[in-house]
Amino acid sequence: MLNVITTLKVQQDKLTSAHRDYMKPLMLYSFSKLQNKALAEDTVQDTFIRTWGFMIKGGEINNMKSFLYKILSNLIVDEYRKRKTTSLDDLIEGGFEPSDEREHADRMINIYDGRMILLLLKRLPPKYREVLSLRFVKNLSIGEISSATLQSKNAVTVQIHRGLKRLRLFVPELQLMPSFSSV
Repeated sequence: MLNVITTLKVQQDKLTSAHRDYMKPLMLYSFSKLQNKALAEDTVQDTFIRTWGFMIKGGEINNMKSFLYKILSNLIVDEYRKRKTTSLDDLIEGGFEPSDEREHADRMINIYDGRMILLLLKRLPPKYREVLSLRFVKNLSIGEISSATLQSKNAVTVQIHRGLKRLRLFVPELQLMPSFSSV
C-alpha cells in the first residue's frame, strides 16, 4: 500500500513539474491553432487530465513534452472535426469580406524582410547602425539625425550611405536595390 502511495506521489510530482514547465508553451500552441482563448485553455487542461489518467493506469511516459504535445494535437484535431463548416455565401451575408491573399502575403514578406534587416543591422558597427536605425526605423530626417547625434548633415549622409553599402554586402538581394538617393 505504501508503495502505491509513493508511486502516485512521484507521478503527481512529474505532472506538476510538467504543468509548470509546459503550460504556457502548450497554451500558445493551442491558441495559435484554435484562435479561441477559452477553447485553448480547455484543450490544454484536458491534455493534463488525460495525461494524469494515463499515468494513474500505470502508463510509462519517456518524454513528457512530446507526450503532452501529441495529446494536445489530437485534441485540437478533434476540435477541428467538431466545428461546423460555413459556406462562403453565409459568411458574406454576415458581413465578411474576403481579402486579396496577395496583399496579405506581401505584408508578411515585408514583415519578414524588415525583421531580417533589423537583425543584420546588429552586425554593423555602432555608428552606422545608429544612423540607419534613426533614418529607416524611426523615420527621422537627416537634419533630425544630425541634431540627435551632434554631427553635421554631411557626416550623417555619408554614414548612412556607407552603412547601406555594408548592409548590401550581407544580403545579395539588396545588391539589386537601387541606391537610396533620397537619403
